[in-house]
Amino acid sequence: MGPATVEHVAELARQGRKHIAVVSPAFSADCVETLEEIQEEIRDAFLEAGGESFTYVPCLNDRDDHVAALLSIIDNELGGWV
Repeated sequence: MGPATVEHVAELARQGRKHIAVVSPAFSADCVETLEEIQEEIRDAFLEAGGESFTYVPCLNDRDDHVAALLSIIDNELGGWV
């Protein structure tokens, strides 16, 4: 799949976008690999290409409300199966 995020954010900076925020909606919890890629490789590519501010919006991780939401989804989706 493409474009690769690291290339895409650099292109955004070259096009004049100076401030971006990145969210990883496919993950419910941060992992070391994702954090390293986003907060180092992708951030550096954006700033080196002319971006001025880069914000990473962290996953919900182990917040109580996040765990409660996951449990609600699981209960709903497993209804009738178990």
